[in-house]
Amino acid sequence: MGIIEILGYVGALLIGGVLGLIGGGGSILTVPVLVYLLAINPVTATAYSLFVVGSASLVGTVKNIQKGLVEFKTAISFAIPAFIAVFSTRKFLVPAIPEEIFTVFEFTLTKDIAIMLFFAILMLAASFSMIKDRDKLLANKDENAKPKYGALIPLGFVTGIITGLVGAGGGFIIIPILVILAKLPMKSAVGTSLFIIAINSLIGFLGDLGNINIDWVFLLIFTGLSIVGIFIGIYFSKFIDGKKLKKAFGWFVLVMGIYIMWKELSA
Repeated sequence: MGIIEILGYVGALLIGGVLGLIGGGGSILTVPVLVYLLAINPVTATAYSLFVVGSASLVGTVKNIQKGLVEFKTAISFAIPAFIAVFSTRKFLVPAIPEEIFTVFEFTLTKDIAIMLFFAILMLAASFSMIKDRDKLLANKDENAKPKYGALIPLGFVTGIITGLVGAGGGFIIIPILVILAKLPMKSAVGTSLFIIAINSLIGFLGDLGNINIDWVFLLIFTGLSIVGIFIGIYFSKFIDGKKLKKAFGWFVLVMGIYIMWKELSA
């Protein structure tokens, strides 16, 4: 086992550690770790990411259910269109994307490059969400307005497509939607978001089972390390300021997103 591969498994611990420390965001590292450290092609990496993110989110969901922080009515309204979209995206849309999309001069946009570029854009959006003080921004919502459950259905569908394409949970998209449209308090929005991510990711992964070969031994080891990392992160969260760490991690994700765009376009 080479140094780069060892770093990949350390990355699995880091993914879980970030999830445990700041309650989200760590899953955005899963695809880059799998692609750049463990040399897994992007389509397979996004499938593996769905399983890792779904399993890790499930661990957090159990705790949130025990604390009463999951609003099931809202979660179902959002999750049903989302998991239909994510399953359909993995089962039909991703396999339908041609290996070579188009060529301009000497640059050919391949399927793998397109997935990583779209993922980099998602990383940039996630980094801005972490760097900005989202809690203050969302605190300005109209408390007297009624929940708009009907709006959750199309937004759930769009979120499902994004999750299916890049293999990331999309908590930074889901949480503001739950706070603004479903009028959930921030803690309930985070808990409900994790429940939605767990369902979406694991059902989305099922869409890949007939399309790609799964290395179950590797995937279960990687996922297990991520879950161990969650508990390590939860322990250290007692001693570390999560809000400051979240902002610092946001800057790291921003740099990573820019690096991925540069690497894919220069290749």
